[in-house]
Order: sequence, then C-alpha cells, then structure tokens
Amino acid sequence: MIYPKNFEAKIGFDEIRTLLKAQCLSTLGKEKVDEIAFSDDATTINEWQEQIREFRRLQQEAENFPLNYFFDVRESITRIRMENTHLEEDELFDLRRSLETITQIVNFLNKNGGDEENPAYPYPALHRLAEDVLTFPAMIRRIDSILDKFGKIKDSATMTLAGIRHEMAQTEGSISRTLYTILHAAQRDGLVDKDVAPTMRDGRLVIPVAPGLKRRIKGIVHDESATGKTVFIEPTEVVEANNKVRELEAAERREIIRILTVFSDEIRPHVQEILDSYQFLAQIDLIRAKAELAQEMTAFEPIAKDEPYIDWIHAIHPLLQRSLSRQDKEVVPLDILLTKEKRLLIISGPNAGGKSVCLKTVGLLQYMLQCGLSIPIGDRSTVGVFQHIMIDIGDEQSIADDLSTYSSHLLNMKNMMKQSNAHTLLLIDEFGGGTEPTIGGAIAEAVLKQFWEKQAFGVITTHYQNLKHFAEDHEGVVNGAMLYDRHQMQALFQLAIGQPGSSFAIEIARKTGIPEEVIKDASDIVGSDYIQSDKYLQDIVRDKRYWEGKRQTIHQHEKSLEGHIQRYESNLEEIERERKAILRRAQQQAEELLTEANRKIENTIREIKEAQAEKERTRLVREELNEFRKQVTNDDQQGLMSEEDFAKKLRQMEERKARKAQRKEKKDEEQKRASEKLAARAKENLHPENRPLEKGDSVRIKGTNSIGEIENIQGKLVTVIFGGLRSKVKLEQLERAASKGAETVQNSVDKHAHLAIQTSKMTRSTMEDRRQNFHQDIDVRGMRGDEAIDAVMHFIDDAILIGMSRVRILHGTGTGILRQLIRQYLNTVPNVKKAKDEHVQFGGAGITVVDLE
Repeated sequence: MIYPKNFEAKIGFDEIRTLLKAQCLSTLGKEKVDEIAFSDDATTINEWQEQIREFRRLQQEAENFPLNYFFDVRESITRIRMENTHLEEDELFDLRRSLETITQIVNFLNKNGGDEENPAYPYPALHRLAEDVLTFPAMIRRIDSILDKFGKIKDSATMTLAGIRHEMAQTEGSISRTLYTILHAAQRDGLVDKDVAPTMRDGRLVIPVAPGLKRRIKGIVHDESATGKTVFIEPTEVVEANNKVRELEAAERREIIRILTVFSDEIRPHVQEILDSYQFLAQIDLIRAKAELAQEMTAFEPIAKDEPYIDWIHAIHPLLQRSLSRQDKEVVPLDILLTKEKRLLIISGPNAGGKSVCLKTVGLLQYMLQCGLSIPIGDRSTVGVFQHIMIDIGDEQSIADDLSTYSSHLLNMKNMMKQSNAHTLLLIDEFGGGTEPTIGGAIAEAVLKQFWEKQAFGVITTHYQNLKHFAEDHEGVVNGAMLYDRHQMQALFQLAIGQPGSSFAIEIARKTGIPEEVIKDASDIVGSDYIQSDKYLQDIVRDKRYWEGKRQTIHQHEKSLEGHIQRYESNLEEIERERKAILRRAQQQAEELLTEANRKIENTIREIKEAQAEKERTRLVREELNEFRKQVTNDDQQGLMSEEDFAKKLRQMEERKARKAQRKEKKDEEQKRASEKLAARAKENLHPENRPLEKGDSVRIKGTNSIGEIENIQGKLVTVIFGGLRSKVKLEQLERAASKGAETVQNSVDKHAHLAIQTSKMTRSTMEDRRQNFHQDIDVRGMRGDEAIDAVMHFIDDAILIGMSRVRILHGTGTGILRQLIRQYLNTVPNVKKAKDEHVQFGGAGITVVDLE
C-alpha cells in the first residue's frame, strides 16, 4: 500500500517518470512508463533489476543489438480488425520494419551458448521475456514481395499494376515529347523565353507563358503565378493525353488499394498475436530507458532481500543531484541504516539542515527500487522490501475540506496507525508540528509509541525534545542528527546516527541578525536548564564530529600505510627479481670466461707443440698464458679460477688431446682395413664392367666424382648410399666406379683403394653438413675459365648428391666467354635437364639457371 494518493508527487517520482519517458524510443515505451507500479514481491523486483543489469551489460558487449525501428503501429493494426479496411503504404512499411526489429531481438536473446540439454543463455532474464514471443518471418517476406526498400508498392506486386504503370510511363513520355516540341516552336517564335521549361500544375504538364501572349498558344489556362506575370497553359495537343494519365493514376490507386486490402485480409487473423509482440517491443523499450537513466544517474541494481531492511552507503537523491550539477555543486551522500534492531530513526537538527532531504531520499529511492528502477547507492549497500510506504510531509491544509495543517497531519497519523505493521516504512516530516508545542509533542510521542508497538520502520524528523528522549528509553528507536558547523554557522547536510541533534536556534538567530537583547530574553524565557542541555547537545555533536574526523584520519592513514606496505612488498619482489637476473648474468659471464679460458689453454698447447724447438716462441706463448691466468685468478678481482683449478684444467686438456690422438689412430687403421678389403675384392673381379650392377657394387652418377654403394635394386630404380645418405637413382644414370677398357688390374686395384678411402671419409655427418650449408647460388664472376669450370663442377656434384632440383650460376655478362664455357660443361653432365638464362627481371643472361633430374 502507498499512502497518500499523491505520494509520487510528494517524493518527486513523477519527475522520474518524465525523465524515463525522455529516454524511450517510441510511444510503446512511454506507455509502459505510465504503467510502472509499486511491487512488494522481492522475486519480481529482483527480476526487474536483473533485466536492467543484463541490458547494461548487453550495451557494452553487443554492438549489433537491434535498436532501430521501434514504430508503434498498434492503432493501425487494431483498425484492420474490421472487414474491408486496409493498411496504407507507410503503415505497412512501419509494420514491416518493426516486425523485423522484433524478430532480430527475439533471435538475439534466444541465442543459446550451450547445448539443448544444458542451455546457457548469455542474458537469461531478457531471454525469459523473449522465449514465448511470436515472430512473423513469413509475413515480412510477404510484405517484401509488395513493397520496395523505400516503402513504395513495387511494379511487380501484380501483373495488373505493372501494366498500368508501363502504360502510364509511355503516355507521360509521349506528353513530354509533344510538349517539348510545342515549347521549342514557341521559343523560336519568341512567345516563350529560352530558359523556360514545362512545369506541373494540378497534376498536368503545362507551359509558362506571359499573359499577353497566352492567346498565341491554343490550350487551357490552368493557373497563374502569384504576381500575375505568368500563366500556365496546357496545350490542346496534350489535353487528351493528360486526361489519360489521370485515368491511369486512378486505376493505379484502385489496384494499390486492392493489393493492400488483400494483404490486410491475410493478416487479420493474426492481429492479436501481432499486438502481443508489440507488448514485448514496449518492454524492451522500457528496459532500455531504465538502463539509460541508470547510466545518467550513476545508479546501481542491487539484489533485494525479502524482508524490511535498509543499509545504504552513499545514497544520493537523483533529482537534487541533477539540480546541483547544473550549478556545479555536489550532493552530500547519505549513509542510513534501518534494521529490526533499529527500526525507527528520529532525526533532529537545525532548520535547512537537510532533514527533509534525508527523508525524501529514503522515500524516493525505496519507491524507485520497488518500481523496478536502478537507484543511486553504493554497490556495498543492502536493500530490502516493504509492503507499505506511507508519507506525511508538507502543508496539507485544505479550505474546501475545512482542514487545517495540524488537522491534516492528525488525519494522516490516524490512517498510518490503522495500516502500519512490521513491514511498513513511515516517512514523517516535522512530527507533531503545526500546533501548541507542549500538547503537540505529547500527541506526537503517543503516536510514536503506537508505531513502536506495531514494530513499524520509519524515518521521522522533529524538533521536540521529548521525542529525542523517547529514543533513549525504547529499544528499536534510535536518534540521528543532521550535523552543523558552529564555527562557520552552516549546515553540513551529513547524517550522524546515534545521538540527537541540536536545533541551533540561538546560533541561527544570531547569524540572521536578531538583536542580542531579544536572544537573551528568549534564553531567560526557556530557562537555563534548556539552554544548558542544548549546549551539551551541541558539545556532543561537536565531539562526535571531532572523533569522527579522527576516525576518518586514522582510516586514511591505515589506507596510506597499506599502500606503503604494498609498495614496499612490490619493491622487494622487484629487487629479488633483479638479484636473480644479476646472478643469471654473472653465471653467463662466468661461463663465457671459462670458455675463453679453455680456448686460450687449447691455443697455447697447440702453439707450443707447433713451435717445438723454437724456444723463444714457446717462451712468449707461455708468458701470454701466464698473463691470462693472472687475469682469471686475480684475488683482488675475485677471479673465477684458482691456481689449482687452472693446473687441473691444463691436465684435462692434455688428457683430451691424448684421447683424440688415439681415436684418430684407430680411425686410420679402420680405413686401411677397408681399402685392403676393397682391393682384394677388385682382384677377384678382373673385368667387373662386363657384368650387371649388383648389390654392394661401387658406383657413381654419370658426370660426377662422388662414389656410393648399391644397397638395393628394384627394377630400374636403385637405392645408393653416398657417405651414409640414401638416394634413389635411375639405373641408366649410374656407372661403375672402376675404370674401363685398357686399364690394368693394378690400376683397378689402386683406384678401388682410392675410392674406398674417399667413401670412408664421406661420413654421415659430412653429408648432413653439406646439405645444411649448401647454397643454391654460386658466384664465379672474376674467375679464370679453368677456375670457374672447376668450381661449377664441384657445385653441380654437390647439388646432384643432396638432391637439389634447381641451382643458379652467377657468371655475369661481360664478353660471354665464361657463360659459353659453363654451358658447354653443363651439356656434358647427364643429370642436367636444362640450362637457361634467368628471367630478365632477375639478372637475365648474367645468370644461368640449371634444372637437375
């Protein structure tokens, strides 16, 4: 229950409605604003708040949410319920666009982010609004078959309409040609000015002519200009044609009405469903307006508890905030608490100190909350729900009803006592005022006791001392004071809960210039006890402000200390990171220095061995080594290597050299045994060239010098191992590694021995190294002919061996001799498929591109 009937006007909610309507996109939303009503159901209120919360999030996250074409065509749709009625073109166009907006919004809100069994809608509260809303895609397609993108009936809507418009275009073209012929003839005869063109009057094409010459052109005068200096004549030759155009226009209009009537007949059975969809569009418009107003007021959407409760931090009266912001002023936020333990708040303090603003703030924000609007309070606030909100504020005297101010207050008190309960919020301004103070205070206290017994919640402002004392004697009632600065003599508009406030009547009287003798007489009248008690109250308020200031200062110091601690911890973490980084760098430097030391030692040992009997050279090398040792073992510089470590390192290097020599000797023996084995094999085969190639034979690719061993033969495809690298080669591209013809057996043996040594040297690591370091280009510019051919020969051999398909030889243009020699050699290599000049853009005749098999 809301009491009285003009409650919204008293607290300013009517202005909130006006602000909300200004945010709406259409009359749909504005009507919904008028329908906003108070609710005492926490579930409903929280659903409203969630809708606003989700829409504000949607505005930030979704750039493509449809908010265009909020057209209200409900009146037009309602009109066509009657038979033989139809929508006009513009109404049909508005219907099409607004239906498309509804469809897009519904599809957007019903978009499922999960699966069918476990749907996850990104905006669940808005989805609940949209899930049962009907959309009309077929109707939109039907309208698209009738209207073009500009909202006009298409020529293709019916064959009849297309024929009418085609005939009309032909007739108008004929009229235009005839009219221009007449106009040009009149211009030649000097009857019409050269710059005159045909114009339209009453839907008919006419020629502007001077009045004195109008009889020179046969036709009908349709109009004259406002000045009377021009008359508009329709020539006789086009009268009939213009009449035909009029008839065609009438036929066109009849056909359009028929098309619109047929369509209206089609949608008539769905009128109620369409109207229901527009209710959804109105809801979206309202929610959007709420979100925009919340953004403007810096408001918050709290979750309401299902019980009477108020714990607001930094609550602000939104209308007062708007008013003061235009004056570049700020509102003083309000902190207020109403719980079951502190249900009734008695606020006292000076006039114009903010008591009424405090009371109105509570009433307006609580009413806004329970009407489903965001409220400007801090996000750490807690809100509850009341069943009844009643207010008594302002002068309610009525001459017509024979009510004085006090009588109207008593009438309000009667109704409040009758309706109030433990879920009621009472807002009473100047409780007990309007009559003789003694009896007024007594009645106010008695009424307050009734409210207390019914466990009602309330915010009550007063100046009566007995009501201030009432709070001290009754549990659940608490005093509050609007603070006042006695030194600057101005209100602070801050609410302090816990002690009553002084009215500061004497101080305010002095500030306004009341003579001191009058103030002294007033003090004598009320007595020293009252003055002293008021003074004590002021002292309490002053002390309260002092200790409140101290508390705030301590709180700020604590926050500052927390900031310093956090900063110091961050600095310590940064220092620790830097320390670890320095240690890593030092370790890297140490490793680099050790590497340098090892390299220096190895170089020294090598130079000593190479110098051998050259004592002077040996002495110089040892001096260099000793100098380096001093650098890395200097105690003053905290060297990285001691004398003992240095000697140990020398011993390790000598041992490594010895092991390396042993490995080399063993490798030479293995190569010797391999050559002997191949030589023996060669002696057994005096004429190997006469038999076919077999597994294990040594072969080379024709035109190359690299020797390999056959691993497997499959038809005409042979697998050959070149130095540990397997390659598949065609059989006809291979030849034996042994010599042919008249070579002696000894030569064959020697050659096989040589090939064995060559093959053994070509280890897997060597082949891999060739592959990785091979470059597809070779530059032989500036070389002599024989040098260039030798370099190209080895280059081509390596390319064939590692399986390259294309290489480039840079020989330059010059006289062309080097290019000719290289091409002659390439023609003798079997594996060369083609040798050609590079593209002119990339070097032309100065580069030969070689394609290999």
